[in-house]
Amino acid sequence: MAINCITSMPQPPTNHETKEQEKPLVFDASIFKNQVNLPTQFIWPDEEQACLNIPELDVPFIDLGGFLSGDPLAAMEASKVVGEACQKHGFFLVVNHGIDQKLISDAHVFMDDFFELPLFQKQRAQRKTGEHCGYASSFTGRFSSKLPWKETLSFQFSADEKSPNLVRDYLCNTMGNEYQQFGEVYQDYCKAMSNLSLGVMELLGMSLGVGKAYFREFFEENSSIMRLNYYPTCQKPELTLGTGPHCDPTSLTILHQDQVGGLQVYVDDQWHSITPHFNAFVVNIGDTFMALSNGRYKSCLHRAVVNSEKTRKSLAFFLCPLSDKVVTPPCELVDNYNPRIYPDFTWSMLLEFTQKHYRADIKTLEAFANWIQHKTT
Repeated sequence: MAINCITSMPQPPTNHETKEQEKPLVFDASIFKNQVNLPTQFIWPDEEQACLNIPELDVPFIDLGGFLSGDPLAAMEASKVVGEACQKHGFFLVVNHGIDQKLISDAHVFMDDFFELPLFQKQRAQRKTGEHCGYASSFTGRFSSKLPWKETLSFQFSADEKSPNLVRDYLCNTMGNEYQQFGEVYQDYCKAMSNLSLGVMELLGMSLGVGKAYFREFFEENSSIMRLNYYPTCQKPELTLGTGPHCDPTSLTILHQDQVGGLQVYVDDQWHSITPHFNAFVVNIGDTFMALSNGRYKSCLHRAVVNSEKTRKSLAFFLCPLSDKVVTPPCELVDNYNPRIYPDFTWSMLLEFTQKHYRADIKTLEAFANWIQHKTT
């Protein structure tokens, strides 16, 4: 390390300058939503800024009614449509999914209650650096540019019967016992999402020709992540993004949007929108499942935009395997024509990579594979 000689002492900063330099950037939605001049950290490069007038993505609706009732023909038809969608872009919508509408509504109501709290109260659940659970006001403590215009609250869910109240206990421990009902709603919501995910995994297994039990059994004891996304209004929405372009590093995402809209998917060299439907969930595969399918199904680049008129909210459940479960494709998906693309890894390794070493984008899995190879050599 080079050491530069100081030939003249700099003038000490004024008290005002010192306070400005020491004051960290904090995304307080109650203040920022009214600002006409956006902080530069939230302004994205011209080539990445939001496109608001874009075509709608042709996303298939998968009717799960027959599949859930045990109709084998309905299951085969659903798996066929799912497979076609995953070969195109990895996104599809599920309806007649069996999830209680009141549970969905309650989850949205409690999300409103949390994010409308004063900042100092939300910070009781403050997310620590390098961790993936807790409250985050944008990613101001993690990144210094291209910051997302959003707040999030994330927490862990376990399908293990030994941890039946993991979500409730976490929220009560971080926010206080008065959040017991809040925690119970999301405990129930996560359990419903986990069960729905396992049903989708059966369809994915059928579509890939490995049988409906293979991926269901792989994820049956999942340790997943629930995230509440809150996108405040923005006076200059064309300059920023609610969530930057990325592929989900997890296995499967089940998203419920409110009616505002803002989800965009990059397909055929163009951004497309996905219109919200209250009775439907948006499902997409992530990088971990792309590795499990040996690259046959690809995770797709997507992002969220904001607007100047309405706050947008979404509920995102990210299905993840147990942290020490080895992610390796079934032998049926590997042959001379389809050799292995990615090395074996565990979900904990990929999570560490995305939380501490890499900002998720379209090349996350490729960069991760190179990182693993570098570590082992």
